[in-house]
Amino acid sequence: MQKIHKNPLESLTPETLHMLQIIAESGSFAAAARKLGLVPSALTYRVRQLEDALDVLLFDRSSRQARATAAGVELLREGLRLLEDMDALASRIKRIATGWEAQLTIAVDTIISPAVIMDLSQAFLATQPPTRLRLRNEALSGTMLALGSGLADLAIGIPDEARIPGKDLHYQPLGQVRFIFAVAPQHPLAALKAPITQSQIALHRIISVADSVQRGTGVTIGVSPGQDVMTVATMSAKLDAQARGLGCGFVPEHMARPYIDSGRLVARPVAQPDRKTNLGSAWRQTDTAPGRALQWWLHQLSQPATRQALLNGHQTEGASKSHS
Repeated sequence: MQKIHKNPLESLTPETLHMLQIIAESGSFAAAARKLGLVPSALTYRVRQLEDALDVLLFDRSSRQARATAAGVELLREGLRLLEDMDALASRIKRIATGWEAQLTIAVDTIISPAVIMDLSQAFLATQPPTRLRLRNEALSGTMLALGSGLADLAIGIPDEARIPGKDLHYQPLGQVRFIFAVAPQHPLAALKAPITQSQIALHRIISVADSVQRGTGVTIGVSPGQDVMTVATMSAKLDAQARGLGCGFVPEHMARPYIDSGRLVARPVAQPDRKTNLGSAWRQTDTAPGRALQWWLHQLSQPATRQALLNGHQTEGASKSHS
């Protein structure tokens, strides 16, 4: 009579994988049968059914010991990983049912300190949440639009210029950042003593951070019509470019301070009011309470010390959008 081979996927159940692990750990079918509460013949029959379904030999039966073949070793290794993954998934589903999100995506503007975001991420993950954390680097309107388009659950560092009103969006202030005009010591504008006018700035190349909006014009600040522009990917690259004398521009004072203290940049007065930008965070407001992961982050953002660190602890690393 011809053997009827079962579908391998139907045979590789958690119970079957657990059975194979017991056999390998016990070293013999007889010892494994005792642990499983089966007679040896029943256990042998189940293993042969699995071998028929997979069309491979899993255990060498030439001796009294149950020695796994090469195929058996691979199945045991991957089977153990699958069992661990299934246990982790069951735990995750159970905890998500208690109010935790499966994933929390946070859009972070380039002006926000990445080191402080990592500190917060480390503290969040230390609570061993079932929530997967994803961070997106954005800038200016891209930070807000990531939230509005559903690509992010929380946006941190939204400047007033990019804020989009919406009844389903909740906005919370973070603080204010002051921008200063800075150039390299060898730049022509560095030698000017009197406050520099906008028309004088327009004669020189300005360094701009690329807007992270994928569609549309995005937001650009401080660029005069027809002005030569060099666009870079990050705020740290903007500072580096200006320190090399490649152009000029306004930069956050706290980020430029190390460059100024080391002499790589000089701050020059400008003939216009101080440029300051209010930053905030935002999230979508729904009829239900925020998930527990979002609640954790919102609690941190409500702390004055955290807000100050996010704005003042920048290590000159970040990503896109036009702060010029």
